[in-house]
Amino acid sequence: MHYDEFRAMNSDIILAASGGDLGAINEGFLLARQFINRSEQRFTRFSEDSELADLNRSAGVWFQASDEMFQVLQEALRLAFETDGLFNPAILPALKQAGYDRSMDDIRTSASRIEHPQEAEKQDFRQIQLDPSRKSIRMPQGMQVDLGGIAKGWIAEQAAQRLAKMSEACAVNAGGDMFLINLPKGEIDWEIGLENPMETEKNLVVLHVKPGAVATSTITKRQWQHNGQLQHHLIDPRSGRPARTEWLSTTVWAETAAEAEVYAKVLLIGGPQASEGLFSHQTNTAYLAVNKNGWVQGSMNYHEVFNV
Repeated sequence: MHYDEFRAMNSDIILAASGGDLGAINEGFLLARQFINRSEQRFTRFSEDSELADLNRSAGVWFQASDEMFQVLQEALRLAFETDGLFNPAILPALKQAGYDRSMDDIRTSASRIEHPQEAEKQDFRQIQLDPSRKSIRMPQGMQVDLGGIAKGWIAEQAAQRLAKMSEACAVNAGGDMFLINLPKGEIDWEIGLENPMETEKNLVVLHVKPGAVATSTITKRQWQHNGQLQHHLIDPRSGRPARTEWLSTTVWAETAAEAEVYAKVLLIGGPQASEGLFSHQTNTAYLAVNKNGWVQGSMNYHEVFNV
C-alpha cells in the first residue's frame, strides 16, 4: 500500500492506493490532491472569494452555480428532507454566534473572543429552490449555509474516484470522512480504527469494513472556548445551539460519502431517541455509537458491515 498525506480543509488528508504501476499511483495521488485543493477553495466559508461565499451573498435572488456546487446542494436538499430537517446546512449564523467564525486551525492558535451572545435566526434549508435545467439556486433572504461536512464527504468520494483510475484499490480519508474502493490484493476487508472520543490518540477497537463510505462525527475534537463556555461545532437546528447529546461519537457506513457524513451528524444530534426513526428506512446504512461511558452500541444490522 502506498500513501500520500497532507493538510487540507482543516483536516489531515490520507490517500492510500495499491496495485498497478507506481508511476500511475503517484499520478493518481497528484490528481486527487489537486482536486481536493480546488474543491476546498470552492466550498470553504473562510474565504470571501469562494463560490460558497458568493452563494451566501446572493440569498434572495437566483444564483448560477457550478456543476460541483449544484450537485452538493442537490444532495444536501435530498438529505435534509430525508432526515426531516435534522440535517440543516442553514446553521451558519448559529455557528458564528457560538464562536466558530474562523477556521478551526485559527481558533486553536488564537485566544478566545468574548462577545455578547445574540440569538441566531433559524432558517430551514428545505426552503431553498433548485432549477436543474439552469443549475441555478435561490435561497430565502437572509439564509446563510455551511456545507463543510457534506462537502468534505463528497470531495473525499470524488477524489477516491479519480485515484481509482490509477490503481486497483484505494481509499481517501479526509479527517474521518472516508471512501474505500475495491480491496487490496489478498484482503477481505479494510481495517479502520474506531477512535476513542475520550482519548483521541487511542482506538477503542479496529473495524473491518467492506468498500463504501465511512464517516465519524464527534463532539470532542472541534471544541473551543467562547464567552467562557466550552462549545463544539455540532449545531442542533432545533435549538440553534451546540447539541446536547448522549453520545460522544457516531460512525456510519453508507454507499455514498455524503450519506455517511450526514447520517453520522444527525445521529449524534438526535441520539438514541432519533436513531430508530432515522434508520427505519435505511437498508444500506449501518452505524456504531460511543456513549459517555465508552460503551459501543450499533444499529441492528451493524454486523453486516462492521466486523468488530
